[in-house]
Amino acid sequence: MKMSSTFIAALGLAAAALLPLRAASAQAKQPADEIQSAYQAARQAMVRGAADIPLLDQATLKLPAGFIFVPKAEALRLLRAMGNRPGDDVLGMVFQERQDRPGFVVVRFIKSGYIKDDDAKKWDVAQLLTSIKKGTEEDNADRRKRGMHEIEILGWVQAPQYDPATHRLVWSLASKAKGAPDSEERGVNYNTYALGRQGYFSLDLVTGMNSVEAEKPGAHTLLASLVYKDGKRYADFKPGSDHVAAYGLAALIGGIAAKKLGLFAVLAGVFVKFAKVILVAGIAVLGLLTKIFRGKRAAQTPPAPPQV
Repeated sequence: MKMSSTFIAALGLAAAALLPLRAASAQAKQPADEIQSAYQAARQAMVRGAADIPLLDQATLKLPAGFIFVPKAEALRLLRAMGNRPGDDVLGMVFQERQDRPGFVVVRFIKSGYIKDDDAKKWDVAQLLTSIKKGTEEDNADRRKRGMHEIEILGWVQAPQYDPATHRLVWSLASKAKGAPDSEERGVNYNTYALGRQGYFSLDLVTGMNSVEAEKPGAHTLLASLVYKDGKRYADFKPGSDHVAAYGLAALIGGIAAKKLGLFAVLAGVFVKFAKVILVAGIAVLGLLTKIFRGKRAAQTPPAPPQV
């Protein structure tokens, strides 16, 4: 499948729009040929549902029909071509085949150890939001020094919800660049987590404010489709011998865990590393990137995904 010059040009413009968020001037130019190569590699490696996708030695993603999985190597390459700096904990990306679903999901596994969920019984979502806003303002001072965009937290798209029966957490924040008009389309991370014995899976939907409500059901479908293997489930935890994380469940909201442990500066979890492409470049680029996976089905059966 050959990409049109219009498509390549549009991606080039999107990459140029990312420049204010890049830390190094060496990354100031995003070659169109790398975007094209990343796209071609992702399309060749993609797996259509229904299919079982192995995720490390931890779980299986029972990818439903209508969804497309891009394996780790190709997902990392595509995210980097889009101007992001993903970590090695990325295991793949998931797209929907429907044309009216412009977002994508980034699948990660964080080997944090067992995370105690006791604090979910007593957290105050209003207080959490206040804390996140305060932390964001503190981080904005550093962003000003770096010449980066300042961020304003507007409120919850989805107030934190935790299901103690399934050990799944969902939350999402609305944010915008300071000074941006309220009418401007904004990027959103809709964050979903599945806790396990040795860590947790993060399935983060990256989309726009105008489409997040329509895409929530798909995000929940994917979350429910992740099945831990025997011995790796949250209920398989062995007190006294298994490693326990240094933070609780509330730390997964707003990047508080990373701030507490001093791992890296996180803007209250607004980006989770991946949303900056839509925050700055605009939601239109998401539609361009996701449509490349939504053509007619190939005549041949797609290859099975590699073990990640």
